[in-house]
Amino acid sequence: MQEQFKFSPGVIGYPIAFVLMIWIVFWFEIRFNVNLNKHGIYPKTLAGLQGVVFSPFIHSGIKHLYSNSIPLFVLSTALFYFYRPIAWKVLGYGILMSGLLTWSIGRPSFHIGASGLIYVLFSFTFFKGIFAKHYRLIALSLLVIFLYGSMVWSILPIQEGVSWEGHLSGLLTGLLFALIFRREIAKPKKYIWEHDDYIEDQDPFLKHFDENGNFIERLEPEIEEEQITEIRYNFKENED
Repeated sequence: MQEQFKFSPGVIGYPIAFVLMIWIVFWFEIRFNVNLNKHGIYPKTLAGLQGVVFSPFIHSGIKHLYSNSIPLFVLSTALFYFYRPIAWKVLGYGILMSGLLTWSIGRPSFHIGASGLIYVLFSFTFFKGIFAKHYRLIALSLLVIFLYGSMVWSILPIQEGVSWEGHLSGLLTGLLFALIFRREIAKPKKYIWEHDDYIEDQDPFLKHFDENGNFIERLEPEIEEEQITEIRYNFKENED
């Protein structure tokens, strides 16, 4: 599990590629004067199901796109660094499950944008770190709350034109994933004295201290006692 904490080109490369992709889609809309909003999630309609896959790549404007780009990059980078073995599962299933939940509970309107996925990542990294009880992952959870804790308010219907249903769906999906993938976490490194088979008298480090805790600079080499094999001969006199 320690490979989760190793840097690789994909840790930065995959998030950059994903963010670049949504910018390319927006450029395509502007360049060719097309509106892809109709390919977003439209709840409780068969045609609206296509948005489960396409909606994260569609944005209503440059402000909407920019506000999603930075948290998407930051949170997905954290995902690939700290949770590399399950990163693609969280991204792929996160898009599908949060999209389907939005389709189920959303208002009759087109729901677009990567914010649903962002809430999946936000929720997953926060709850996963708490469940893991690993100091690095707990630190990540606290950092996520510090940076994006105010996002929680957007799961409530308090702002017109914002898909709070998509945000709520992402938050619930991330929490569910944190529970499902609960065992797939990095385990804190155990020191030799934390193992069950640890014997204090055989610890080479502790042998440098006497019973009063004084340091012994040089240890006298242990001399193994030679085993002396005793051979006995029994002489039996011939009676003939």
